Amino acid sequence: MQIDSIFSELGEELHKVEVNKAVANFVLYVVDRDTFPLVFIKGDCVGGLCELRLLEENGVLRNWLSKHTYDLIVCDFHWSFLGGFMAAKYGKKVACLDFVKPSTQGTTWGLGGTCVNVGCIPKKLMHRASILGEHINDAKKFGWEIDGEPKLDWCKMRNAVQDHVASLNWNYRVQLRENSVTYINAYGKFVDSHTLEAKNKKGKVEMLTADRFLLATGLRPRFPNVPGCLECCISSDDLFSLPYNPGKTLCVGASYISLESAGFLKGIGNDVTVMVRSIILRGFDRDMAERIQKHMLEIGVKFINAVPFKYEKIKEPSVDKPGLIRVYTINTLEDGSKQEVSEDFNTVLMAIGRDAVTDDVGLDEIGVERAPNKKIIGRHEQSKSCPYVYAVGDVLDGCLELTPVARTAGKVLMRRLYTGNCEMTEYDKVPTTVFTPLEYGSCGLSEETAKQRYGAENVNVYHGMFLPLEFTIPQRVENRHCYLKLICVKSQNDRVVGLHILSPDAGEITQGFAIALKLDATKADFDRLIGIHPTVAEVCSHLLLRKKRLHFTVLVLFGWSDESPGLFGII
Repeated sequence: MQIDSIFSELGEELHKVEVNKAVANFVLYVVDRDTFPLVFIKGDCVGGLCELRLLEENGVLRNWLSKHTYDLIVCDFHWSFLGGFMAAKYGKKVACLDFVKPSTQGTTWGLGGTCVNVGCIPKKLMHRASILGEHINDAKKFGWEIDGEPKLDWCKMRNAVQDHVASLNWNYRVQLRENSVTYINAYGKFVDSHTLEAKNKKGKVEMLTADRFLLATGLRPRFPNVPGCLECCISSDDLFSLPYNPGKTLCVGASYISLESAGFLKGIGNDVTVMVRSIILRGFDRDMAERIQKHMLEIGVKFINAVPFKYEKIKEPSVDKPGLIRVYTINTLEDGSKQEVSEDFNTVLMAIGRDAVTDDVGLDEIGVERAPNKKIIGRHEQSKSCPYVYAVGDVLDGCLELTPVARTAGKVLMRRLYTGNCEMTEYDKVPTTVFTPLEYGSCGLSEETAKQRYGAENVNVYHGMFLPLEFTIPQRVENRHCYLKLICVKSQNDRVVGLHILSPDAGEITQGFAIALKLDATKADFDRLIGIHPTVAEVCSHLLLRKKRLHFTVLVLFGWSDESPGLFGII
């Protein structure tokens, strides 16, 4: 057999295992392959004879079979480091590389990845600061005597948030040490199939070898090719550590990062404008996105449909005060003519999207196949073209860009690779929340996707507005915006395939109900659940209103004479 001869020539012993049909089908599913025989090297599925020959011809096979310094190298330090911890606990020698390239404004941060330093954690804390300001105003209606309007000290808030982030950085260092994971503060780049060049900030280079590599390099903010953009605009990499209050702010982009930032900045008293090219929150439920925008407009966030073509710095920022930036756009007038307009802002936040960090890590050197969006194409978490390279989180093509997804995928992958556990990460029905002023929680399918998948006539949408008890006394504007809907498949006994809620603390509510969707609960199951009164969550058990489907019949009457050219009507 040709496979035998390849390993025989390399002086390696080949172990053969025969399996029955049921096991074979399961193995094919786990490794995302179509046929047998399958070759595994050091636990990684290579594929069949063709793939093995290719590895032999390019010299990778011999290199792979040789001894390396580490069993696993994790790049970059992300929530996937939990997978590295687990590998170390299973007795494997693990190294973790972490290096932050400065943002366009020179911002860097500590250990823990995007979420901890410039993402979920500081964002949620500043969102909380904004909500507390609203609660202080509410307190007056409940009888609390408070002099004057609440005023936020940006520096105190920023310092408190950054102190907490620093404590997390330190905790991760301790965890790495306690779990016997080698931490290397250097930027890793492949120089051959199993060797990484690790370069630290002083330029010192160290060569590291490993049997396997786990990539979790994540995403970084995207900047358009517009004059003055890089010089004038900040991103979410910079926002949470600014030494001064951003002041009058323009958030460019329709992403959740743009809306969340605009929301908390408005909540702390800033003048905020969101500039969008088209629709907001692309990929989310359209109905819910429109409701979010309607609420943000009502609380004073301005929205402009335009695309900047130039940024100009009018005044440099100081240590304690923002600068001034002039933003140029083109307006289309009613007569169709174009007019150049400009407006000055203290801060411009660029939030039009994020790109995978895969260009400068040497993936082409080892043949890792990437999608047009530069994310790694995988068979589950394993690289499709490079069997000893794995990817989790945002950098994996088709993967949800959510921190808990990366964390879970890393843990599940390590169990599969090092313990023989066959569990796979479940990427469907994952709950998430957009932390806008009124939070948007969702799990499962959007209304549009459900209708595309099951047919509009086969989808029931149960929905309703509601009023949280806490909002009744202060008479908040949110009284007109809290909303919930369940999306159900009619032919499957009204199985719930989507849950969407716009409310205070929507994330806390969505997390609990997500398990119901995972277990294929029906609308009747939700109805049978006795709610906790008085809470927002109990609304899930009392949805009686079903969205009506509009039916139009088009009647066309044709007359073929010159005197009767034809008629049509809609009934």
